[in-house]
Amino acid sequence: MKKIGLIVNPIAGMGGKVGLKGTDGIDTLAKAKSLGAEQVSPERSMKALKSFVSLRHEIELITYPSDMGENIARQAGFNPKVIGSIKEGKTTADDTKQASKDFCELNIDLLLFAGGDGTALDICKAIGDQVVVLGIPTGVKMHSAVYACNPMKAGDLVALFVQGKVTELKEAEVMDIDEEAFRSGVVSAKLYGYLKIPFERRHIQGMKTGSLPSEKYFQEAIAQEIIDDMDEDYLYVIGPGTTTRSIMEKLKLDNTLLGVDLIYQKKLIDKDLNEKELLEHLSGKKAKLIITPIGGQGFLLGRGNQQISPKVINEVGVDNIIIVATRQKINSLNGQPFLVDSGDNELDRKLSGYVKVITGYHESVVYKTAF
Repeated sequence: MKKIGLIVNPIAGMGGKVGLKGTDGIDTLAKAKSLGAEQVSPERSMKALKSFVSLRHEIELITYPSDMGENIARQAGFNPKVIGSIKEGKTTADDTKQASKDFCELNIDLLLFAGGDGTALDICKAIGDQVVVLGIPTGVKMHSAVYACNPMKAGDLVALFVQGKVTELKEAEVMDIDEEAFRSGVVSAKLYGYLKIPFERRHIQGMKTGSLPSEKYFQEAIAQEIIDDMDEDYLYVIGPGTTTRSIMEKLKLDNTLLGVDLIYQKKLIDKDLNEKELLEHLSGKKAKLIITPIGGQGFLLGRGNQQISPKVINEVGVDNIIIVATRQKINSLNGQPFLVDSGDNELDRKLSGYVKVITGYHESVVYKTAF
């Protein structure tokens, strides 16, 4: 039997929809809760576990108590071995580190964890590359390359690993950023190390890469195309990123590089909006959403822009989504499709297929989207 260790970071991702761009630190978590943030990690972990629960008789699942893995494992149909101890409702990074060390001592075959870049970093600090790991993406940022594309693909990859159908292992980058600087619109990413993952290209996301200075001209050309085509009867939701920021700069509007802004008739209505604020503005109004994929990963939704939730997208309408990307950014994907991981499987299916992408002034391409 394969021994699989399970760690669930129960607070990972709580800052996303409320616009906090992360949940690191006690104060940030408290603010997220005060804004009405709800846990997302348990539900996304459940999707991963259910993808390989049919193999439960071939697996010894070992986890930590309560909301660090036990609860969700039992709900998914497993009968896990529970070790360690925690203060329920008050888990910390130290708990993640200790769990990683405990699993390592039990000679597990795979450590499956649910969290964001901070969780990956905690595991990297605790055990390095001593154990094969795989991340279920449940955080806000997830710049690291240790995550599956979505929870279901994480579960599918575990199944392939258990069955011996995936044997290639790869060193994957563990990245993290300064969240305080991030909330101020500054991306300060750092490579902290590597974790060893089971590798199957269709299941694993890439590491995030930034835009090159040479892309500035093309970003401005895209911005001019968008501005020329703006309909004064519509609100425009401007997603995060340097490509979308060029739109705001050409309009000479204040903007948040890493947040979500709203304009109407080429004037700023509000900036750095969370899910609730967006829904209040959009209710009963005609609107369009402008988003750009993450360089190196290709994610349109589900990484760093969780404010643009399934509820927001349904309010805007799938047909009113405008995708912008430079040709360099598309080429950086090496033929891999754009990805969507909104958390709503039905919506992700609707968004899959071929989409128009504005790549310059009066220039566009058709590109594949998948989930």
